[in-house]
Amino acid sequence: MENTAVSSNTPQQHTVPAFDGDCGFCQAAIQQIQHRAQPQIEAAPWQFLPPYLTQPHLRRLDREVLLLDGSRVQYGGAAALAYFLGSSSARRYRAAARLLRLPPLSLAAHTVYRWVARNRHRMPAGTAACAIPRTPH
Repeated sequence: MENTAVSSNTPQQHTVPAFDGDCGFCQAAIQQIQHRAQPQIEAAPWQFLPPYLTQPHLRRLDREVLLLDGSRVQYGGAAALAYFLGSSSARRYRAAARLLRLPPLSLAAHTVYRWVARNRHRMPAGTAACAIPRTPH
């Protein structure tokens, strides 16, 4: 597992998009956003964050990006990515993030996010380690 953009993320920063660092697809997607949009906040693999922040949210962290504000979930999934994208200094990315938060685009973004998340092991850079764990019924 590669450490991507964790250095300045401390609990004092408060807001951090936490993603699955064991998933190659997730890492590649976050790196693309970082490279293109250059968000002002840094994302971190949840596995590198302190357990007191992540422990209450482990089931969700295996399935979606969570925007953590301390140990509280501010947003999840597409909404968390929109917030991350919206922290860019580039106007076009901030505008795209605002659009992704508006209905009906927010519903479409949520639907697409869920489909991609369920199939991330089949996406470019995805591996068997990217597959979302099955929940017992």
